[in-house]
Amino acid sequence: MEDLDTRVLRTAVGWHAAGLPVVLVTVARTWGSSPRPPGSLMAINGQGETVGSVSGGCIEDDLIHRIREGGVQAACATDTPAVLRYGISADEAHRFGLPCGGTVELVLEPVSARSRLDELLQACLQRRSTKRVLNLHTGEVGLHEGGRDGLPHLDDQRLTTHLGPQARLIVIGAGDLSRFLCQMALGLGFEVIVCDPREESRASWQLDGAEISHEMPDDLILRLRPDARTAVVAVTHDPKLDDLALIDALQSDAFYVGAIGSRRHSELRKNRLHEHFDLSQDALQALHGPAGLYIGSKTPAEIALSIMAEVVAVKNGVGASAVEPVAAGKARVDQPGREAFTAPVCAV
Repeated sequence: MEDLDTRVLRTAVGWHAAGLPVVLVTVARTWGSSPRPPGSLMAINGQGETVGSVSGGCIEDDLIHRIREGGVQAACATDTPAVLRYGISADEAHRFGLPCGGTVELVLEPVSARSRLDELLQACLQRRSTKRVLNLHTGEVGLHEGGRDGLPHLDDQRLTTHLGPQARLIVIGAGDLSRFLCQMALGLGFEVIVCDPREESRASWQLDGAEISHEMPDDLILRLRPDARTAVVAVTHDPKLDDLALIDALQSDAFYVGAIGSRRHSELRKNRLHEHFDLSQDALQALHGPAGLYIGSKTPAEIALSIMAEVVAVKNGVGASAVEPVAAGKARVDQPGREAFTAPVCAV
């Protein structure tokens, strides 16, 4: 499943190729509370069809009305980009469904060959991070190699945005847990790859939108070379498979590397990786084991939710002090005197 940015770009490119007028809308800046963060994208064609979102809905309705009534020129007075601000007054904020005090500034760009959206789309699909610089006076676009997570910057001359590869999840092991994990990841816009060389395990494993590989885990990791938008989770419980993936993943740029197992087995795994595979203690500090946040997980679906919550938290830069890892939660509920129903279950 594609992430939303890629879907917006692909749809806008398709509309433009079909001869439809298209406006690309970017959230450039926000003040106070706003439904969508800076960098959010939306495309509207001349028939009023949309993909993506820049608010809770009312701003979209206003933009669609402008374009349906007066064409693309009604949204952009000329064939060059325009800047619109919504929510300046309390009445306008209420009218457009913005939270109290919320203001959003949008850049509306008539799509043309100079927009270079097809090149930007290819860069995203090839997992290349790109800085896009839009000249507000001419509509000309420059594309440069750049970081994925930089904030947009708007001044009188240009809008600078950063786009790049969608978040990717590599799961080692095909089974019930990985199925739930992959379903959640796909719903969150992750690219999903499942690796399991065991024919009996992957024979009946199938999930629309997920790629399945029969490679050995270390071969897959070396081939894919996890980048800073990639998470790796090992769920086989088999050291011969999990360890192969973890050794190389911990030496990659992956933003998250985790493995399921009890606290005891997680400590044994770290010792094994250090003593037999010479992984440094610094590298092992990056290993999330047991993977996940503590939510009292009991079923495969709940364990998957726990793991995916931690993956998203790390991706979004939520500090460890704001969440409770599985090991800490289990240690807490292991304290003497706790009621039986709060005792940890052998799940993660």
